[in-house]
Amino acid sequence: MVPPQYYLLLSAALFCIGLFGILTRRNALLFLMSVELMLNAANINLVAFSNVWGNVTGQTFGLFMMALAAAEVAIGIGIILVLYRNFDDVDVTKATTMRW
Repeated sequence: MVPPQYYLLLSAALFCIGLFGILTRRNALLFLMSVELMLNAANINLVAFSNVWGNVTGQTFGLFMMALAAAEVAIGIGIILVLYRNFDDVDVTKATTMRW
């Protein structure tokens, strides 16, 4: 059996990569991918602790978080399409004002 510390290290690494991506990238698609990495890191923690404690509560919350991530992607893609339509680019620094 794999010790839970390995799962926590993997989760921390994924979360740090996602945080680095959010803080350094300007492309909205890469920004969205970084948020997904951070959500997956939280899912790994939930499932790992669920396995350690021997119940399915963490796995249930993990399923709900996957549904939340799918909804977040759908809304995020819509926002990116509007961003591209209005500013002809997906650079998040160019969209300083949201207007009609």
